[in-house]
Amino acid sequence: MVHNTINRRVFIGGVAGLAGAAYAPSAFAQQLKLPTSPVVLSIVDVAGNLALTQKAIENYRKAKPNLVSRIVFTKAPSPELPGKIKAQQDAGRVDIDMVLTGTDALSAGVDQKLWVPLLPQLAGSLPKLDEIYLEGAAKMQALASGQGVVVTYYPSGPLLEYMPAKVKNVPTTAQELLDWTRQNKDRFIYPRPANSGPGRTWMMGLPYLLGDSDPKDPVKGWDKTWAYLKALGENIEYYPGGTGAVMKELGDGSRDMTVTTTGWDINPRVLGVVPKEAKIAALKGFHWVTDAHYMCIPKGVSDEKLAVLVDLMNFLLTKEQQAYTYDEGYFYPGPAVKGVTLDMAPAESQAAIKEFGRPEYEKLIADNPLETPLDPDKMVVAFRLWDEQVGGAKRK
Repeated sequence: MVHNTINRRVFIGGVAGLAGAAYAPSAFAQQLKLPTSPVVLSIVDVAGNLALTQKAIENYRKAKPNLVSRIVFTKAPSPELPGKIKAQQDAGRVDIDMVLTGTDALSAGVDQKLWVPLLPQLAGSLPKLDEIYLEGAAKMQALASGQGVVVTYYPSGPLLEYMPAKVKNVPTTAQELLDWTRQNKDRFIYPRPANSGPGRTWMMGLPYLLGDSDPKDPVKGWDKTWAYLKALGENIEYYPGGTGAVMKELGDGSRDMTVTTTGWDINPRVLGVVPKEAKIAALKGFHWVTDAHYMCIPKGVSDEKLAVLVDLMNFLLTKEQQAYTYDEGYFYPGPAVKGVTLDMAPAESQAAIKEFGRPEYEKLIADNPLETPLDPDKMVVAFRLWDEQVGGAKRK
């Protein structure tokens, strides 16, 4: 994928960014070959990331018309994408240039060797990630096996979200939650972990809440977690295939309580899917399981497009473009890069978070441990075990 010799030496000068600051990425250490005419990029989102980054990606197209003529954005369910990419690669016709993904499709792609190795191979072509990332984002980057680059980050969850008019005795422990679901059959719901940030955060947070023997080993260290999830499942009607469906049911009164994350709490209330008066709670002794979105490039992308995509990554990691990731609280806070404050975000982002954000988040983030998710290979196993042992017969 990387040329030792190129037709023209690559040097990218400063371009006035649309956020008002000059954008001048480093010259490519690997001397990738940029296209001589603009290319069309196809970007697939399987994580809802475009809510955070699409404006910034469009800014890149406007700033670099010599490199990009058009960007085609599509969205797809996370579990389906790896198979689609593998089929394209086997046929020698890859038409997906970049994937925006959470740890789920990242892990599946690492497992199936679908992604272009970016680090350390292209480290000289990217910013010094350890220097620019927030501590939590840097830890999430370490999970990518060098095959993805973190673009957004948040502490995530797991948290409970409930309607206060329906839930009078809010559970404070995992046992109290189980007891509540037994007394309120089918009023609690959560989505399939393989296709949901809150779902997998809940699954990976339980070993810490329950005091399991090894929270990082779903095969040998999650005895209490699997037993708990099976017991909980006796009181759950079915498991939706994504978080959006869960929030719709919470919002329309079909359910009274679910698991959530900071972003999935704030954003559906901004959008009116969930009533503003919904409340959140943290169970005693919980650990945050952090989350991030990654930029991944499928193997088979042309060298010229690879050069543009790496340049795009540089652009999206500037503070000016990171400020867009506050969005309307979907991945709260959102930025992966240090020094990106809410007052740098667009006015509509500031207004949404001022109205729908929660002051208690600052203390919850400060006072509870931050844990990284499972390593990619272990996460693939955990998803399979959940599908086989917990939710397979009740998926919808």
